[in-house]
Amino acid sequence: MAKNLVIVESPAKAKTIERFLGADYVVKSSFGHIRDLEKKGLGVTMTGKSYTPNYEIPADKKKTVTELKKNVKDAEMVWLASDEDREGEAIAWHLYEVLKLTKDNTKRIVFHEITKEAILNAIQHPRAIDKQLVDAQQARRVLDRLVGFELSPVLWKKVKPSLSAGRVQSVCVRIIVDREREIIAFQSTSAFKVTALFSVEHAGKIYSFSAELNKKFDTEKEAEAFLRSSIGVNFIVSACEQKPATKSPAPPFTTSTLQQEASRKLGFPVAKTMQVAQRLYESGHITYMRTDSVNLSGLAINTIKNHIITTFGEQYSKVRQFATKSKGAQEAHEAIRPTYVDNEIVSSSADEQRLYDLIRKRTIASQMADARLERTTITIDCPQAPATNFVAKGEVILFDGFLKVYMESSDDEKEDENVILPPLQVAVPLNLQTMQAVERFTQHPPRYTEATLVRKLEELGIGRPSTYAPTISTIQKRGYIVKEDRQGEKRNIKILTLSNSELKTTEKSENFGAEKAKLFPTDMGIVVNDFLLKNFPDILNFNFTANVEKEFDDIAEGKLQWQTMIDGFYKPFHESVTETMETSERGTGGRELGIDPKTNKPVTVRMGRFGAMVQLGEASETEKPTFASLQKGQLLETITLQEALALLYQSEEKPLGTDPKTGKHVYVKVGRFGPFVQLGETADADKRYVGLMKGQTPETITLAEALKLVTLPRYLGDFEGSKVEVNTGRFGPFISHNKTFTSIGKNQPDIFSINLEQAIALIEQKREKDIKRHIKSFPEDAKISVMLDRWGKPSVYYNKKYFRITSKQKPEELTLTECYAIAGVKKK
Repeated sequence: MAKNLVIVESPAKAKTIERFLGADYVVKSSFGHIRDLEKKGLGVTMTGKSYTPNYEIPADKKKTVTELKKNVKDAEMVWLASDEDREGEAIAWHLYEVLKLTKDNTKRIVFHEITKEAILNAIQHPRAIDKQLVDAQQARRVLDRLVGFELSPVLWKKVKPSLSAGRVQSVCVRIIVDREREIIAFQSTSAFKVTALFSVEHAGKIYSFSAELNKKFDTEKEAEAFLRSSIGVNFIVSACEQKPATKSPAPPFTTSTLQQEASRKLGFPVAKTMQVAQRLYESGHITYMRTDSVNLSGLAINTIKNHIITTFGEQYSKVRQFATKSKGAQEAHEAIRPTYVDNEIVSSSADEQRLYDLIRKRTIASQMADARLERTTITIDCPQAPATNFVAKGEVILFDGFLKVYMESSDDEKEDENVILPPLQVAVPLNLQTMQAVERFTQHPPRYTEATLVRKLEELGIGRPSTYAPTISTIQKRGYIVKEDRQGEKRNIKILTLSNSELKTTEKSENFGAEKAKLFPTDMGIVVNDFLLKNFPDILNFNFTANVEKEFDDIAEGKLQWQTMIDGFYKPFHESVTETMETSERGTGGRELGIDPKTNKPVTVRMGRFGAMVQLGEASETEKPTFASLQKGQLLETITLQEALALLYQSEEKPLGTDPKTGKHVYVKVGRFGPFVQLGETADADKRYVGLMKGQTPETITLAEALKLVTLPRYLGDFEGSKVEVNTGRFGPFISHNKTFTSIGKNQPDIFSINLEQAIALIEQKREKDIKRHIKSFPEDAKISVMLDRWGKPSVYYNKKYFRITSKQKPEELTLTECYAIAGVKKK
């Protein structure tokens, strides 16, 4: 066995490093963290001002730990080579603790890039585990567990079961909700923008160029008056200004700027950017991809300088060292750069190669000379309108500099400024070819993309390079935010054109409001945001959240003790949780829209158990209210009475045709739990109905599709003496067998093609999962049990609901009476 054992986080990283070390070294992977907070209960023991994390080795990591322990016994020296950031330092510390390593047989090594030079240099300069970085990571992990564990039950009780909340995620949702409300409140106004096309003769050639009036007109009448006053006017150049200018390159990439630019140039979501960058790093092609530094090492700068001079010439080189400006920048990593700048092709994967090209070109450009430009501004007086003039701007590149390699993109769409203007002098007369006044509308603030949200979080000092992508993914998985495209609407704009002394008015249709891969809040996201903002203002306060990040930084730098920081946060937070549980009202987002003129009943909207809905009437002993679900794109706070009534009366019924086998009518309806198909009349005792499947809508479903649906439930055969059937419900397709239900997942056979054998396999898979989740049953009452909920938390299960138990209660020791109390069941 080799004398030296090197432990890294990932197998890909291990494979790359192993190539650089000799036979005396063996490299193994821990596959990420080998230890985490206990899943059962809170996972933190609180005594006074002490907060002790209770760590456990997850079941899927026990084999890895056993193998690593065996490797440790066979090695003389263990090198912990996880990443240098806080997460990596914590991984190293957990390995040290679990593997029972000692200072004598352990060394900690770090590197920014996986190259032979960097690895060998790290081995020559080992260090001890930085406990301050570990404490900063522990503080974040413990604090986020405390917040999630205490906030989630509040949401279950006050908003809706199965919801969850997090410290940074909740602030992220607030940013998007706030922006949506800005957009809702925005009132678009129109104005007329005037442009003119002039021509001039110079050296026997005719040149044409466009200029814009420095004033907009609020009304069509004002714009028309100006155009009419321009008939027959002699326009002359009143000023011609030429100024030299320069453009400087952007600094090399940090995590956030890479995510933003990859989104703009490559269309990558932030999570994909990080996945691809991780592969490039572990293959040794780029430096570490989680960093907020824009610094480059001296060796890297010299290498890039030589590459630029060799490739482009001395005049293109300019050595630069950029300063990091982001709030709370963490450890002094390098910026993201290629490990070997001369390598142009590094991967056969298109995604990896495209992202590598982006990183390489940005890095090279950062060490190149400024682009030199000449900017020209021509002013043309309007004699018919004092203090009003046309302005034409142009730009000529005299020396391309860094632009030869790379140009940074922008989130704001701008017109091309690289316009070449003809050589002109003051007092030169111009010929007016055409003049146009085009109606333009002001635009609402832009919705966030994943990339612009990352930029906003960075500006506010919320989160860190390692948290941006998972945070944005989490709020989408929880259903608080959706990322989607939305079609725009059409509107007519007026265009006034003056040509050959004649004025014409035309109308043109244009699309507006189209969105591409933008983030929208859902009704549930808005309701949860408003509830938290009302009851936990500090948690959703931007400055408060940024200050928590600053305190994590202080812990990492040894300026603050982590238990003290947790205690200062938790005590007032816990008091707010207790008070909210006892005194706050439920959060439903409900409001009354008005009265239905047909029935004279009130129309309201609110969040129900199954989502946002419209309600007509109120529940009473004599009649039930009518319900209809909101459609995609509709929000509780913006839906109108007319839109709500349309949903309600659409929900009555829509005839699709007649079933040729039975002669019964087939209808599609929208009920409380969504749209469904009904075979037969409502009064029929043998009527059948089934919910629409994903992708089907009341507007588009056909008679043939509806008839296929009403064949459900479909009998497949018997298993263990009971029928096996497939059906669909409000949570999607499922298998029913002996009063148990098994979901049919996305990658499973279609509901209309699944056979008995496949169904039995899914039933048995579910049984295995249930056995692992089961903790305790009671022979006296089979309806109640103790088991792990969907998040792996010990809970009492009763009446198809989970009731989380506290960290002080031992699930295996709970009595039946205690379970009744937890579930709120009154038994004699």
